[in-house]
Order: sequence, then structure tokens, then C-alpha cells
Amino acid sequence: MKILIIEDEQGLREVIQQSLEKEKYIVETAYDFISGMDKIGAYDYDCILIDIMLPHGSGLDLVREVKKLRKKEAVIIISAKNAVDDKVAGLDLGADDYLAKPFHLAELHARIKSAIRRKSHDGDTAITWNNLRLSPEERTVLVDGTPLTLNRKEFDLLYYFIINPNRLINKTALAESVWGDYMDQADNLDFVYSQIKNLRKKLKDANAEADIQAVYGMGYKMS
Repeated sequence: MKILIIEDEQGLREVIQQSLEKEKYIVETAYDFISGMDKIGAYDYDCILIDIMLPHGSGLDLVREVKKLRKKEAVIIISAKNAVDDKVAGLDLGADDYLAKPFHLAELHARIKSAIRRKSHDGDTAITWNNLRLSPEERTVLVDGTPLTLNRKEFDLLYYFIINPNRLINKTALAESVWGDYMDQADNLDFVYSQIKNLRKKLKDANAEADIQAVYGMGYKMS
């Protein structure tokens, strides 16, 4: 699952990022209103953490933008401002939760899981696709009830395909989704190809009813 942190305090931003990455989330960050707006407009996430007090703008306006774009991300406001008016304003704009600073990281993790659960599949975060059942929280995949072993990148790719069914996705978009801000560490897009090739073989060998099709010169889609 992919998280965006929009927080101007570098120390806190890095602590949250590191703690979420230990939980196997893909994490991207933004440090002010402008960079946050750019990320929200360009990419999709499972959950966005937004501070109210940001350089160059208000986090509440970013919440407004998420809803204006009709995006499906869960939104959690994190802010040192614990005034009732700010909390009500954020929730009225469509935020899913509000967490006042300082907070324990364990509570933040619980709030993120809860917010994503509420937004996904009537509270069930597990996703069913034909004879596949994928659980993002547990990072498990079952094919007809039998566990399918995938490495981290294969799992992330399968998850991205399942939440974007029948959608043509180019390799750059796949790389950005799975590697986030660290896309360059993937060496090049050939690495994406090799991961998809391995994933397709594992799905076929397990008799999974999931066909990841290559569209020559354009990308991939799962149908």
C-alpha cells in the first residue's frame, strides 16, 4: 500500500516515513503546500497524511483538492492545532480522521489501517479477483485458498493491477507506484519487465484466474 506524507517538519516527516516503511508501506513525501498539491494531482495513494500548517498554503485546502478531484484516498489530518474548529473543518471537508500532535507512531499506524479499511470494500481490506484473494495488510495472496508466494515487488505489482482492473498502465506508472520516490533505484524499466514476467509465471503456475496482458509499445493491463 502506498502512503503520501505532507509535513513540513523534516524530523517528524522522516520518523513517520521510516516507521511506515518498516511496516512495508511504499512512502512518498512532500514538504509544503505546492509539492503536496503536485503529488496529489499526479499520483494515486491508499492514504494521505496532511498537516494543516504548511508553507505556502493550508492543509485544509489540500483536503478540499482531494475531494474536488474525486480521489479515493483515505485522508488523515495530522496537526499540532487541536482546536475543535480545525478538527470539525477538516472532517466536514471530507477527511477520514484527525490526529493531534504529539502522537504515538503505533496509534498512527492503527489510524491508517482503520481509515483504509473503511474506504475499501465495505470495511474489508482484502480484495477478491476471480479465484484470487489478496490481503494488503497481511501481504498475502491466496489462489483457490492456497497461499501463493510472491516477493515484495511482485506483491506490490499484483496489488496495483487488481485495484486498476482493465486499465492500460504504462511501465513508468507501474515503476512510480511500486518504487515511489525511489524509482531510480530500480535501475531501469527493464527491471519492471522482469518482475512482471516472474509474476505472470507464478500466477499461471498456480492456475490463477488473472491475465496480465502486455500491450506492445504501451504497457500492461489485467483482465
